[in-house]
Amino acid sequence: MEPDWEKLKTEFTYSTARSGGSGGQHVNKVETKVIVSWIVSDSQIFNEAQTRLIKKKYAKRLSKAGELSMYCQATRSQQRNKDRVTNNFIRLIKKALVVPKKRKPSKINKQTKEKILKNKRIRSEVKKTRQKPRLD
Repeated sequence: MEPDWEKLKTEFTYSTARSGGSGGQHVNKVETKVIVSWIVSDSQIFNEAQTRLIKKKYAKRLSKAGELSMYCQATRSQQRNKDRVTNNFIRLIKKALVVPKKRKPSKINKQTKEKILKNKRIRSEVKKTRQKPRLD
């Protein structure tokens, strides 16, 4: 079941700050950096299993309060930064919900195994002919 991403956006908390970078004097006056944070365990959108997946995937990014956050200060517009950080944040959450497939180790078939052993024997013979005769 696909989560309601629009509903999830209502759970996000936004804050702003002054951002560095280009902009001259403008950058010193206006708060264009947008910080989005979200408390994973308080979410009403995801079930327990999905919440566990997100917490496991981003354990190092979570604060002690269980809050996941991200910021954007790429543009000089607060609204564009907010849109960007929201999209990136949702992409981050979607990435955490993808369960990787278990790898099944492939089995070498009999014919291939015989071919490998044959090539080994040939190589061994070639190397034996290069050796100097031993004087025992």
